[in-house]
Amino acid sequence: MKPKYQAIIDDIKSRILSGDFNVGEQIPTESALQSMYSVSRQTVRKAILELTNEGFLRSEKGSGTYVSSQYRSKTGGSSKKTIGVITTYISDYIFPSIIRGIESRINEDDYSLLLASTNNNLDREKKALEMMLSYGVDGLIVEPTKSNLYNPNIAYYLSFKELDIPYLMINAYYEELEAPFLCLDDVQSSYLATKELIAKGHTQIGIIAKMDDLQGKHRMKGYIKALGEAKLRFEPERVLSFDTETKQGLSMNLKQYLMNNRGVLTALVCYNDEVGLEVLHVCRELGISIPEEYSIIGQDNSYIAKNANIKLTTLTHPQEQMGRDAADWIISKLQGKKELPDHIYYQPVLIEGETVLER
Repeated sequence: MKPKYQAIIDDIKSRILSGDFNVGEQIPTESALQSMYSVSRQTVRKAILELTNEGFLRSEKGSGTYVSSQYRSKTGGSSKKTIGVITTYISDYIFPSIIRGIESRINEDDYSLLLASTNNNLDREKKALEMMLSYGVDGLIVEPTKSNLYNPNIAYYLSFKELDIPYLMINAYYEELEAPFLCLDDVQSSYLATKELIAKGHTQIGIIAKMDDLQGKHRMKGYIKALGEAKLRFEPERVLSFDTETKQGLSMNLKQYLMNNRGVLTALVCYNDEVGLEVLHVCRELGISIPEEYSIIGQDNSYIAKNANIKLTTLTHPQEQMGRDAADWIISKLQGKKELPDHIYYQPVLIEGETVLER
């Protein structure tokens, strides 16, 4: 458990960085802080001293304590510009390729990179945003956390806007904000996957969908769109949904889903390649033959799909190109270029593999 004075420091920092306390604004008196946090005057003073030393507060004798602007200055005094990058993950799945693309572009203009990940956790996103604001990054590239759900960290993004720090979202965006973004056309990706299965003669098609991310919502939409065009009925029981918290139990849920639908469904659209390969793994455990019993399509053309024992049918994702384009967008913004696109959708392309059987 953190000391009481540290809890006060963390809370006041959060309120400053989120814009609840603005630069130049007087914070509550020591007596008011004592009452707010149920602590002694000594504990309050220790917290204020620490925040003052860090440049978040300044005290004026006989007047009070105010929010300082010093916390915005970059640590180390370097004139080198820094671009912050927040992704849900760093070393997993397609993220190393995205980050490699970002690094290759910012190195060309000698920018620094400050990297953080959220693990698709909102509290970790909050800490990452606070770190970026405290450090004073010049621009920010963000992959949203749980982008299909309400985000309590929206105020931090508004703080970036108020500070005139450009930011760009990748892979998804928060619908509450009018923020620029670069995304794969996820509706089209799942649409093409479903359409390919229909073209191969499949009419009983299920979907494994992740529903706390906007990509999952859009990929579900593409699946429904393709079924509708083919005049195939959407059946809710053919959907196996999961989210970040329930992903750990996906293997067990897949076993039940696949056994229940054995002989009913003939094909599956998977949220991504990672899920597609998990389906293959579970099918091997259950003695279900692929593609004879289930045809499977993943999405994203990730390195794990490329290195799998069986060549997974999948769809492309720009990955490294998206990273380069995101960094280029931020650098162009920092260099004063006015006419930049508010959003870009990359178009997916089907990559045929060994996991789809024509019926």
